[in-house]
Amino acid sequence: MAVPSWLERLRAASKTALVQDGKRKIHYLFEDGKEMAEEYDVKTGQLVSRKWREKNTLGGSGKWQVEVGEPTSPLLGALESELIKESSSNPVFMRKDTLTSFQWRIRNLPYPKEVYSVSVEKEERCCVIRTTNKKYYKKFSIPDLDRYQLPLDTAALSFTHANNTLIITYQKPKEILAAEEQLQKELKKIKAANNGDGDCKTQ
Repeated sequence: MAVPSWLERLRAASKTALVQDGKRKIHYLFEDGKEMAEEYDVKTGQLVSRKWREKNTLGGSGKWQVEVGEPTSPLLGALESELIKESSSNPVFMRKDTLTSFQWRIRNLPYPKEVYSVSVEKEERCCVIRTTNKKYYKKFSIPDLDRYQLPLDTAALSFTHANNTLIITYQKPKEILAAEEQLQKELKKIKAANNGDGDCKTQ
């Protein structure tokens, strides 16, 4: 059965935890050298961000790729990104999950809701956003479903539009909800290093 295999990989990975700024940060190092870093809200247990990093061809650490959370510009490339800045009016695609659903937000899309259509392409294992005015087109996959080898379900997908932002929601299947609950129990067992800012009230 496929579901335990991803959970087993998570269990087998070497993990370190840190509590900082109201977030529980978990770092995973897998046997193949891949790294995953996750941040959870301490109060709600909600996933705030997930990033991946692989070794590059020379064996050094590659750049972090954001899967969930705000896309970040690397600090080292800050000067570069100042010089080559994307137009602030370009659509910004990011994933921001809730406890019960995967969710994507695409900012800077001013068109009314009826312009958009969001569909599931089961063979290609992805979702597709189209607009009738041909101004925006995007294909994206749901890595979590791939990792658990679960099929995509059209009925789980919905979208809404508000404040120039298209919000796409995909209800998490029960298998993933159960696996996440199990994982949370395991993560709580990891002794987290607290860097002493637990009394910080800036949140």
